[in-house]
Amino acid sequence: MIHVQEVVTRDGFQMEPSFIPTEEKIRLINELSVAGFSKIEVTSFVSPRHVPQLKDAKAVLNGIEKNPNVTYVVLVPNEKGAELALQSPVDELNLVMSASATHNRANVNRSHSESLDSFSRIISMARSANVLANGTVATAFGCPFEGEISSDGILRIVDSYLSMGMNSFTLADTTGMAYPTQVEAMVREVKRRFPEIPLTLHFHNTRGLGLSNILYAIEAGADRFDAALGGIGGCPFAPGASGNVCTEDVVHMLSNMGFTTSVDLDHILSLARELPKIIGHATPGQVAKAGKRLELHPSPF
Repeated sequence: MIHVQEVVTRDGFQMEPSFIPTEEKIRLINELSVAGFSKIEVTSFVSPRHVPQLKDAKAVLNGIEKNPNVTYVVLVPNEKGAELALQSPVDELNLVMSASATHNRANVNRSHSESLDSFSRIISMARSANVLANGTVATAFGCPFEGEISSDGILRIVDSYLSMGMNSFTLADTTGMAYPTQVEAMVREVKRRFPEIPLTLHFHNTRGLGLSNILYAIEAGADRFDAALGGIGGCPFAPGASGNVCTEDVVHMLSNMGFTTSVDLDHILSLARELPKIIGHATPGQVAKAGKRLELHPSPF
């Protein structure tokens, strides 16, 4: 089983310049909740000044119809965000620190030690509320400011996350710098070191390698991947960042290759085809435009 985890209403929407109505976000999440995803990252309690698209985080989180088979996740950048998130019905907090010190400063205006100190306090808050905590290592496959990131550095960060009590972790290719053999080597080492801890891979398709990276990660033992409907999104604090791997393209590829996912491809294709109306522009996804591989057309003769 390959677990596909949807992030469109957080990572996908966060860079959209036109505000998407709260009721549209709630409607979309409700549709995604019955499409077979094991996990949905709903929103983020981040500063409305920095990410105005997500200023309605509380209303969205409190307005959705929760499916007991779905883990609903909220990204929180700091303790204030965690406090707000824990006042709403949330299943998991996602905490993010960049492997690159420069990007971490650009993204959250903190050093590594400051981020980790904050995470320790947030995890205590989450435990008290019986909420899970996931630790994301951003820029895990390269940084637009610092270049290559050492695997030893990644492993030290994951060690720190797990020692403070995080339940799972994510390696994120924040600006699409990963390439397949790099991904395979990293995943093999991480799975060897932490075989029992749930690992998610979060790829962007900035340089066209997103689907290839997923296949090489699966070969190395990974089985959990973030993706965004339509392939939209990106990081507002990293030069050149563009969209996530596209959910419907990922599910279409995996199903054709014989992998099992719990996601209803026809359902998410219908949602993906509605997405341009919601955000006001075309999306990068391919299968929603071209149709499924064996979606045949009438003969011209």
